Amino acid sequence: MELLTAAEIEAALADLPDWAREGDALTRTFRLNDFVHAVDFVNVVAEAAEAMGHHPDIDLRYNKVTLRLSTHSAGGLTAKDVDLARRIEHQA
Repeated sequence: MELLTAAEIEAALADLPDWAREGDALTRTFRLNDFVHAVDFVNVVAEAAEAMGHHPDIDLRYNKVTLRLSTHSAGGLTAKDVDLARRIEHQA
């Protein structure tokens, strides 16, 4: 899988305004109503990730879920990360 260029990453972030680039990853923190809703959201993300065969790093803290998307095997950001971020946005 080929790494995205800086310009490709910037273009992708224009369509994902709540996401940010942090080093070699796309990140976003979601705030939900409570812990149960946060866990439910993590399960939705897990289903999408499993279907795509691309799994994010997930940090769950009470009602906050932080996702970190990076293609570790490629050493940075690829189209898989952008595609998963878009899928998560449509399901959030």
